[in-house]
Amino acid sequence: MTCSRTYDPAPETPALAFVDTLAPRPYALGRESLAGLGGTEQMVARIAGALARDASVEVRQARRDVPTCEGGVLFRPFDPASPAGTFVVVTSWKVAVMLRQHHPAARILLWLHVFPGRHNRRMGAALHAAGIEVICVSASHAAWFADWLPGPPPRIGHIHNAIDDGLRPDGTALDRDQLLFASAPHKGLREVYAAFAHLRARIPSLTLAVADPGYLAWNAGRPPEGVVQLGRLGQDDLHRRMRRSLCLFYPQTAFAETFGLVIAEANALGCPALLHRGLGANDEVVSDPAQLVDATDPDGIATRIAAWRDRRPEVAVRPEFRHSAIVETWRRLLAPASADTAPTEAIGAEPAG
Repeated sequence: MTCSRTYDPAPETPALAFVDTLAPRPYALGRESLAGLGGTEQMVARIAGALARDASVEVRQARRDVPTCEGGVLFRPFDPASPAGTFVVVTSWKVAVMLRQHHPAARILLWLHVFPGRHNRRMGAALHAAGIEVICVSASHAAWFADWLPGPPPRIGHIHNAIDDGLRPDGTALDRDQLLFASAPHKGLREVYAAFAHLRARIPSLTLAVADPGYLAWNAGRPPEGVVQLGRLGQDDLHRRMRRSLCLFYPQTAFAETFGLVIAEANALGCPALLHRGLGANDEVVSDPAQLVDATDPDGIATRIAAWRDRRPEVAVRPEFRHSAIVETWRRLLAPASADTAPTEAIGAEPAG
């Protein structure tokens, strides 16, 4: 099913509308439009494009002025009064509740990509009262959210973020002296710098390549000796770096990932990730627990890296994270028969609470 390239300001009601009011600028399916944006926008585009193959799908964006049709998906400005069979609202619970006021009979899901702050604790009661389902991006994320909410919770489930089916090792030569940090600097880069400085005092030949996606300015402090700033890399260049690097170097305790897309992608390419045990979704996403360390133990980090330089562990992405598997999970959840079923049941997870 495809959308028309001629925009109709009053089109037929689509089966599914993703609503993204938080993206800093409009995007569509192409890599150029997604460059410099985070994993959330990439995931919305990826899932919308896949679901549009057999349903009418729109992505409605608050910062979009000009509509466009790409890959069967209509990307259009957000109008809260515009109907849809099912709404999937990206992260903003207040927008989801507002849509319920406009569309009392529609199915509305909140696709939550973050850990809400304390000022949002009343969101649980509001979502429960509005009959809005919540889809988190990992089991650990869903469990945290259910425990964090006071009062009666909404229906809570999870669907993991999707990793491209084609991401695999390709025999790229390994640089045993290159470590890689490939996240925004607010995700613990200051702590990573300190860990790397201690590590490099033990192994002076090491370098730390830092790939910054560029969507958030952040002062991570002065880089230690041996850090190479790569700036923003295109997806192909980033994947080549992952294949060459000894590991994704991420020993930090300051930032918890709700999923950790870059971690799963690195594992898919054969690159292990050095992560703090028990933080966010780290334990859930890595394919091998040998990738988990105590990030507050610099000597333990050095011992692990020295062992990996002798023999880098073989890793692979968990099969349930593959794009084809995740899209089928979304299809099952969004099927008309699942509208009366809690998303926890529809996606095979345990009900929260």
